[in-house]
Amino acid sequence: MKLIILDRDGVINLDSDQFIKSPEEWIPIPGSLEAIARLNQAGYRVAVATNQSGVGRGLFDMNMLNSIHAKMVKKLASAGGRIDALFYCPHAADAKCACRKPQAGMFLEIAARFNVPLAAVPSVGDSLRDLQAAATVGAAPMLVKTGKGKATLAAGNLPDNTLVFDDLAEVVTHILNP
Repeated sequence: MKLIILDRDGVINLDSDQFIKSPEEWIPIPGSLEAIARLNQAGYRVAVATNQSGVGRGLFDMNMLNSIHAKMVKKLASAGGRIDALFYCPHAADAKCACRKPQAGMFLEIAARFNVPLAAVPSVGDSLRDLQAAATVGAAPMLVKTGKGKATLAAGNLPDNTLVFDDLAEVVTHILNP
């Protein structure tokens, strides 16, 4: 099975330091939805693993998170794509949970859901914690310069073998045309 793991904010949609708190604030990064559709057409299963501490901080509730995700799924479908599994951590950073990236909990759930090892599975993120979670399970960390990606790259200390791309569309071109 061909599988890819994507972060949400800063990879699929524009990020915000004030959090994405409503469907109106969820705006796709140009080319990201089409890139996911290209992955689907090439036989990839797409999993999303996203920290959503705004829930734990009380900035929005689960109904609102579900509404945001419903908009994402609808927009993606209109571009000819789909997400096969969506995993999120609703906990605040101080919760010390096993699911919040850089912990590997969501990645382990993805491996169990699809019944596959994550060794060398592409994992795309814009923050160091996305890359660290991927590296912990042996996935292939890929940094995009969208979202917080440029700042993450400038800060350095990326996991070994991290590949760097301008955006998700460039990642997909690299994967599909090695």
